[in-house]
Amino acid sequence: MEHVDAVVVGSGFGGAVAAYRLAEAGLSVVVLERGRPYPPGSFPRSPAQMGRAFWDPSEGLHGMYDVWSFGSCDSIVSSGLGGGSLIYANVLLRKDEEAFVTESPLPGGGHEHWPIGRADLDPHYDEVERMLGATTYPIDRPAYRDTLKTRVIQDAAAELGLDFSLPPLAVTFAPKPGAEPGLGLPIVEPEYGSLHATGRRTCRLCGECNIGCNEGAKNSLDHNYLAAARHMGADIRTLHEVKTITPRTGGGYDIGYLRHDPLTGPHTISCDALVLAAGTYGTVKLLLSNRHALPGMSHMLGTRFSGNGDLIAFLLRAKDRPVAASKGPVITSVVRLPGSAYIQEGGFPAFVDWIAEAADVGDEFKRAVRFALERVRGLVTRDHNLSAEFARLMGRGELSDRSLPMLAMGRDVPDGILRLSGDRLVLDWTAETSDAYFDRVRGTIRRIGDVLGADYSDAPLKRVVTVHPLGGAPMGRHVGEGVVDADGQVFGHEGLYVADGAAMPGPVGANPALTIAAMADRLATRLADRMITTKKARLMGIRTVTGLSFTEEMRGSLDGSDPVSFRITITADDVDRFLAEPDHTARAEGWIDAAVCGGRRPIERGWFNLFAPGEAPDRREMRYLLHFRDGEGRPRTLAGIKHVEHGPPTRLWLDTSTLHTRLLEGHVQDDDPAKPLGSGTMHISPSDLARMLTTFKTTGPNGLAALARFGTFFLGELWDIYGPGR
Repeated sequence: MEHVDAVVVGSGFGGAVAAYRLAEAGLSVVVLERGRPYPPGSFPRSPAQMGRAFWDPSEGLHGMYDVWSFGSCDSIVSSGLGGGSLIYANVLLRKDEEAFVTESPLPGGGHEHWPIGRADLDPHYDEVERMLGATTYPIDRPAYRDTLKTRVIQDAAAELGLDFSLPPLAVTFAPKPGAEPGLGLPIVEPEYGSLHATGRRTCRLCGECNIGCNEGAKNSLDHNYLAAARHMGADIRTLHEVKTITPRTGGGYDIGYLRHDPLTGPHTISCDALVLAAGTYGTVKLLLSNRHALPGMSHMLGTRFSGNGDLIAFLLRAKDRPVAASKGPVITSVVRLPGSAYIQEGGFPAFVDWIAEAADVGDEFKRAVRFALERVRGLVTRDHNLSAEFARLMGRGELSDRSLPMLAMGRDVPDGILRLSGDRLVLDWTAETSDAYFDRVRGTIRRIGDVLGADYSDAPLKRVVTVHPLGGAPMGRHVGEGVVDADGQVFGHEGLYVADGAAMPGPVGANPALTIAAMADRLATRLADRMITTKKARLMGIRTVTGLSFTEEMRGSLDGSDPVSFRITITADDVDRFLAEPDHTARAEGWIDAAVCGGRRPIERGWFNLFAPGEAPDRREMRYLLHFRDGEGRPRTLAGIKHVEHGPPTRLWLDTSTLHTRLLEGHVQDDDPAKPLGSGTMHISPSDLARMLTTFKTTGPNGLAALARFGTFFLGELWDIYGPGR
């Protein structure tokens, strides 16, 4: 069987970035993309071409647009080399720092929590912006000054006191860095060359970004990351659709896939690391379909779906002035609202102007009747000059020339659930829990329309249409909170990663492309470092460290009445050292939920000791020391201990499941004097214990052997204390 270091499934913002980083590190990489490549000039334009431009292999369609319709929303994603970058609107905004929320309650229960922050991503944002050629729209240069749609939004925002800006765009306006922007100029290729034989030209302001840029001015991923990945040795295979994932004995994965056009039977490739980046729907469906082969998958799989607050509306027949929506890139400006919500003006290709006017049946009928009457009058008066009559028949184009799509996105509620019904992916989600958000952005768009003298309309959609589906395999601090960890690795499955929008634990707020790419850059950089280190260590015969972690949840009360609970992930970064040290110390991360401390609070630092020596030779202690801050920011410590001492075997469950706790003032260590604020007991239930047993995860080489050593130690200690030989 063919074997490589890494297989990347999908070539969008997650897959393309991951493939480049892994190939750059010298690893053997294969990219499996289900869609086909689209060089400049190959994007569909005619009705016949558009009719074949959709994705449904069962109907013989292998086109670019993949349209999903669920009960509560519709969604449009892309299939092709470059993924969503082929049809997105080029906006590269960073996620607001305050939008990396922690322990944010959700309607119906649960919390949205981002285990990484803006500081973690900023250096990766920088790198992605450089690779994608981020630049703002050159509105002050001569060829771009009369982009009316940009100007009218700028003026309306100024009148309303709204925060207006020109966002970074992944569009090439100048033939090379530092050159003067110009329309339709040949673009100088970067040093890594191009994936396509066709040359590229700078933006012509044709408004065709969302249907594929035939000029090549759009800096889609095939023109940068994927070209650079191939230059570094990555093997990029199109029309290859992954179907199965099977863990290999000893580590790594077998990946089963089909080849389209022509359709062939199943093929298999194996790898040490598998990066899933097939888009939110593709990745989640793959994980759900292969769940039987991936035991211990988090119960969070399929949860935290969000449409990133996407809303499409229209401002029609502006009385103030024309807007010319068909001139310019699709998006050139952004109005930012408090709470990480964004409104952006839209655009469309010039041929949509004709469609819009033809669809305006009422006005078109009036003009046709008037033309007929004038023609009859002309026959009577023998007036054979019909120029004015034809001009009136064509109309003034007010609907197309004075109307503007408006696009909104932001932080809606991530409470949707993706699941399988047979082999079909379905979504359980409603926009009702996000009504306050949608009402706010609709209200702001109406206010902009009022300034322009335009009518607001949701028609003909009248429902949520998202081009930014997120979630389904959310990241979290432990398996009880997410499907993947902060590095994108699936809990309990070493070497299996999620690098696309499915890993988002909530909405990004801003256009998510840049954040997905930055997270993939972080993931792949760390993965490459680990893989290279492991390979070098094996070649040199050096022992590499193996880590182990598991997640525990306990509940109880303080002072007999105040409920308290915690969920912590206990991690031993080096299993051998953990087992060898007499105190068997590991770190603890997670959250504490205590009403007296302001509800759920994240643990800042925590320690755990397993079977540390007690006061007598036949006594052991499990110790917990958890530092956090209460709702008012005051430092607090939850200290706990389980007394494990010689006695009949019937005491085993009681001793190992009962934690005697103290709530202390300040951040204290074991022997520090501290003011007690409360005390009580906490317990682990049999169901929580069963769940905990599914959370054991290892990192590094020889994970099964490390898990076996840990189990031998654990059971051996219990036998020493409670066994009949005592």
